Amino acid sequence: MRTLLVWLAGGLTLVGSSQVALANGWNMPVGVSTLSGEIYGLHMTIFWICVVIGVVVFGVMFYSLFKFRHSRGAKASNFHENTTVEVIWTIVPLLILVGMAVPATATLQKIYDPSEAELDVMVTGQQWRWRYEYLGEDVSFISNLATPRAQINGEEARGEHYLLEVDEPLVLPVNRKVRFLFTSDDVMHAWWVPQLAVKQDAIPGFVNENWVEIQEPGIYRGQCAELCGVDHGFMPIVVHAVEEEEFDTWLAERKEAAAEEAMGIDREWEMDELMERGEGIYSSICASCHQPEGQGSPPAFPALAGNEQLISDKDWHVNKVINGVSGSAMPSFRNTLNPVELASVLTYTRNAWGNDTGEVVQPAEIAERLEE
Repeated sequence: MRTLLVWLAGGLTLVGSSQVALANGWNMPVGVSTLSGEIYGLHMTIFWICVVIGVVVFGVMFYSLFKFRHSRGAKASNFHENTTVEVIWTIVPLLILVGMAVPATATLQKIYDPSEAELDVMVTGQQWRWRYEYLGEDVSFISNLATPRAQINGEEARGEHYLLEVDEPLVLPVNRKVRFLFTSDDVMHAWWVPQLAVKQDAIPGFVNENWVEIQEPGIYRGQCAELCGVDHGFMPIVVHAVEEEEFDTWLAERKEAAAEEAMGIDREWEMDELMERGEGIYSSICASCHQPEGQGSPPAFPALAGNEQLISDKDWHVNKVINGVSGSAMPSFRNTLNPVELASVLTYTRNAWGNDTGEVVQPAEIAERLEE
């Protein structure tokens, strides 16, 4: 019995040490946001209530088994009812549940209160990437997996953040309340960053809310937590939390770049400009399905290199990229890429890998198509 108590005390000491628990991945992270700290505190409160209940219940059980065992000649008591005991085992659990419900309710109220936010960010899930839009700021961009295909295919050594790095991270300020609006363009996704204590479904046709107030600058990583298709595992989330002054500077620069991009719709672009830009867009968005050299993965993803219909029918090609293909894995990029980006990737795919149509798709032409 003494040995059992020693082991039990040692186990409780080990679990009670937050540093040891976190170091071994036994516990949820404390996180770096206002809510994550509250959720962790609630979690530990409920945990220790459960520990106490477990120690009392199992302590009484083990004591009874040891003290009143048959080998010592113990005889079982024979009684029908005991009003005092019944009142105790009704009132005590009720008080315990109330004690758990009060802090849980207070925390839930805060979780579901995105009011008084200083910044609104629309998060849209797409197979298989995230689109971020800073509402009211005219700034939006796509965040794609940045892990090289060579690493995924086992042709190169895998880096420290394998499948957890993106080309465009979400940048947020610390010490400001940020409201998230979540939706999806295709299937269900779930935006999950453990250190921020945010996990929210992104559902087509619905808009869900959540919020965060980050307290520490840093880089925080997460993943899509809803099985959303064949590339579900290639849909990471990276959040860069920066000081408020740095964020304001970054946002101003992105707004200026967005304004320049909008002005570029009306000018005539050279083939080389569009090809250079289109190659980057193709690599980050299209290559995962159609392969880096356009060879495709038939039958789901047809080859683009040497595709006779693509080469001979420009209108068909433009329509498929803008509107997608119903009933297939080809999504619509109407709401994903802007006219300059669409024109760039169309020009690139019509002239790369030996397609050599010599045709330039201008952003102004795409803008007209988007208005139809």
